[in-house]
Amino acid sequence: MIANKNVSGTGQVWTRQVSEQVDTTARTWGEKIADAAHRWNVLPLLMGFLLGRALILEELTPFVIPYFIVMYYVRRDCIVTTGLALILGAFTQTVPLGLQTVLSVILALVACKISDRMRRKDFSRTPLLVMVTVFISHLLYHVLTNQVNTYELVMVAVEAVLGFVLTLIFIQSLSIVHLAKPYEPLKNEEIVSLVILLASLMTGTVDWMVEGVSMEHVLSRYLLLLFAFVGGGTIGAAVGVVTGLILSLANVSALLQINLLAFSGLLAGLLKEGGKVGVSAGLLIGTAILAIYGGAEDTLYLSMVETSLAIVLFVLTPAMVWKRVARFIPGTLENMQSHQEYMRRVRDVTAGKIQQFSELFTQLSRSFAQTADPEEIEEQADAFLSRVTEFTCQKCWKKEQCWEKDMQSTYQGLRWLMEKVQENGTLAGITPPKDWERKCVKTEKVMTVMEQEYDRQQSFDQLKKQVKESRKLVADQLSGVSRVMSDFAREIQREGMELSFQEKQVSQALEGLGLSVRRVDIHSLEEGKVDIEISQPTCYGRDECAKIVAPMLTEILGENIVVRERHCEPQKDGSCTMCLASAKTFEIDIGVAGAAKDGKLLSGDSFRTMDLGNGKMALAISDGMGNGERASLESQSALDMLQQLLRSGMDEKISIKTVNSVLALRSTDEMFATVDLALIDLQTAHTRFVKIGSTPSFVKRQSDVITITANNLPVGILDEIEVDVVSRMLKPGDLLIMMSDGIYEAPRHIENRQAWMKRIISELETDDPQEVADLLLEKVIRQHSGQIVDDMTVLVARIDRFVPQWSAIQVHGMQKLERPRIVS
Repeated sequence: MIANKNVSGTGQVWTRQVSEQVDTTARTWGEKIADAAHRWNVLPLLMGFLLGRALILEELTPFVIPYFIVMYYVRRDCIVTTGLALILGAFTQTVPLGLQTVLSVILALVACKISDRMRRKDFSRTPLLVMVTVFISHLLYHVLTNQVNTYELVMVAVEAVLGFVLTLIFIQSLSIVHLAKPYEPLKNEEIVSLVILLASLMTGTVDWMVEGVSMEHVLSRYLLLLFAFVGGGTIGAAVGVVTGLILSLANVSALLQINLLAFSGLLAGLLKEGGKVGVSAGLLIGTAILAIYGGAEDTLYLSMVETSLAIVLFVLTPAMVWKRVARFIPGTLENMQSHQEYMRRVRDVTAGKIQQFSELFTQLSRSFAQTADPEEIEEQADAFLSRVTEFTCQKCWKKEQCWEKDMQSTYQGLRWLMEKVQENGTLAGITPPKDWERKCVKTEKVMTVMEQEYDRQQSFDQLKKQVKESRKLVADQLSGVSRVMSDFAREIQREGMELSFQEKQVSQALEGLGLSVRRVDIHSLEEGKVDIEISQPTCYGRDECAKIVAPMLTEILGENIVVRERHCEPQKDGSCTMCLASAKTFEIDIGVAGAAKDGKLLSGDSFRTMDLGNGKMALAISDGMGNGERASLESQSALDMLQQLLRSGMDEKISIKTVNSVLALRSTDEMFATVDLALIDLQTAHTRFVKIGSTPSFVKRQSDVITITANNLPVGILDEIEVDVVSRMLKPGDLLIMMSDGIYEAPRHIENRQAWMKRIISELETDDPQEVADLLLEKVIRQHSGQIVDDMTVLVARIDRFVPQWSAIQVHGMQKLERPRIVS
């Protein structure tokens, strides 16, 4: 058995390799042939030849001038080939027709040149130009050949009108053939125009007979097979009707072809699911039925032979041909893939542009960081002494003696005084070196100027430091923006993943459970960041999304999936929508309690619980300066800005510094706010604490209470603040307790408030977050005999492992969903 399996496996691998090699070889040769055909203008040549031969009603040639003039605007590079092909095709019919075509081509070329001088770059007047050219050229030919009569005039007018209509058709169809973009699906009228063009080409093969077999019939049925195979019954029937109608105009005796092609096209398209065999069988059955219905036994044999030849051509057609046709037909898999490729390219271009902006911000950030080079200490000292001597020694009569004869001792004396003033901040009580004092006649003035210069230098250094710090802050903010844009570019590219196979797999799995699914859109399958949107008929409150869909996805994805959002109100089509996402390893339960000073309604404290969307939760408390509306606005403003910055992906340090800069710069009045921030990673429970002027936080772990502190001034006081980040790893069951100073500093008679608060927290017997918050607030208020002496806010979060409400559903035969490994 093992040997048989090995042989079977080896055979399958060999077969797949041979098949891939054959496809690669065929694709290579196909591309070479296509390149050669394009280089030698084979397509315009062949189309021109067939349209030059094409006749309708056995005498009208309305195709020549419309095709020539449209090609003049679409493919001017091959206009000579087009004209020669038309003339050659016409001469293969009759010599008079060839001469008429020569005259038509010459006049059409003249008309195009005149049109160029009018500088018309669009097709708006082309149909009218064609109609006039057809009328003049054909009338001139009849005048030259003395064939002008009423009948000929009417036929010339009919040809001119047909030329007008054919121009409208050729503008659309030839643009598709020569200029169409691969991602654009065709409209219905464009498909009909393309089919009319192909049928018109086939009229050039009328009367081509080989052993009684009509090439016109063979090619029309081949065309029918091709479109029915890629487009189904509707496209097959439409192509059959249009093709049969055009061919019957060329050959009035072929009116039966309309019924035959329409019926056969519909039947072939309905059997599309059977592949080439099904489509071929549909055409064969359709032509046999219509031939038998016609009643002539001799035509039955020829019709079957013509159909068989068409089937042989269809079977031998390379896949690249019908796939290329299918890319233009709306609703086909190839068309959807083509559109997705286009959207992917657009996404890549957009992501590339954003990445370029990200690199630009990175470069700007580096530029700001590089300009903050410190000045050399020696250079600063020399500049300091130069400014001192400028107001003292430069106007002294002993200048030459001091700075030319005793320069070394003079410089050392001044340098000694400079070091003293920098060390003490003043020269009061300082005795200069005796040697220097004996030589200098302006000792007092030198010391006074040095103290003044020192004060000026201090102010200048402070200003320079502020500029340097502001420059560093701008560099950090530019770096943060660059990182956010880079992350955004990666998100855009991640959305470009091809997930249609996985969407189909999810649909089949849900239908296997008896659910009727309208639509499945998978936005992300990245582990821990799954994002799936599903529409299904309303379940009338049975909660199928949480009880069936999410558990089933949990099973096939191998990670817990929960319903993140649902819209249970039925839409117009009776469906509802649900959004399913990865469940986090940890979940948080929040409790909040607070009170305003003196029992008022408006508190100066504010708090936020923020889902940052990247698997992290942020908890924050801000205490505005003072009480009342102004303090409330300050604290809310600080948290609003902080929330927006954190959600945009900005680092917490840069976010805090940015909030501080805005608060410090937007008003000259004294205003500040404290910020107490905790960022909790819901996958690992790793928590980062940022405390700016805020009180300590506490983590209650069973009977232990851990204190988390940091010493920073509130935001808005200084232009530049240092942000210290404290990291802790929380555990399931931990209670994180954050509070404003109204709670922490309420027991004013107690010196060690931290120990007092730890004792109060450790004595709490409940682990419910809301109860803990309420009890803490109550205890603090009781300390002041029921008086609320300050705004108070306490925020409590309990960390627990996530436990899904419903266990995964195991269905026999259901395969695991394969996640994409390559990001497009």
